[in-house]
Amino acid sequence: MIRVLLAEDQAMVLGALASLLSIESDLEVVGRAGDGVDALRMARDLTPDVLVTDIEMPGMSGLEVAAALKAESQATRIVMLTTFARPGYLRRALDAGASAYLLKDSPSEQLAEAIRRVAAGGRVIDPTLAAEAWSEADPLTDRERQVLRLSAEGLSSADIAAALSLSDGTVRNYLSEAISKLGAKNRVDAANLARAKGWL
Repeated sequence: MIRVLLAEDQAMVLGALASLLSIESDLEVVGRAGDGVDALRMARDLTPDVLVTDIEMPGMSGLEVAAALKAESQATRIVMLTTFARPGYLRRALDAGASAYLLKDSPSEQLAEAIRRVAAGGRVIDPTLAAEAWSEADPLTDRERQVLRLSAEGLSSADIAAALSLSDGTVRNYLSEAISKLGAKNRVDAANLARAKGWL
């Protein structure tokens, strides 16, 4: 029996996923998390064979959960299930330790099969998306991405500096670097460009 933990912030989608997987005789849903913080806590407590997680969630993203589990050398394998067909997200998911990257509009039987393949040590990635992911590298550093994300949420340079324990000048330097690397007009344009590529 393959033990599966589900992480999805939309309750209806979470319920539907659990119902779909419960039909499979060899899969057991051992937990459901509604945000990234709960997903990480439950993954540590339950040690499932596979975590099926959305990317965008409150508290922590699926990417951050995957990276945390990888850093802790947890044996749980990660399946990213998302609406984002963006190469940047795929690349970051693989870097964070994900073994599969599926789109939510894929047929339901593909998810069950992906879980089985991942649990057996395999990988499942859309080949078209995989080819695109390596065609354009993400130019942002982790810190530039973090600062740009907070800026996109409406925080001022001073607010970002306080949140990240940096100086105001350092935050402005990170924003300036990100704007320059992306060839953007300003921080709003830079955030929009990075988000469109899946780099934010």
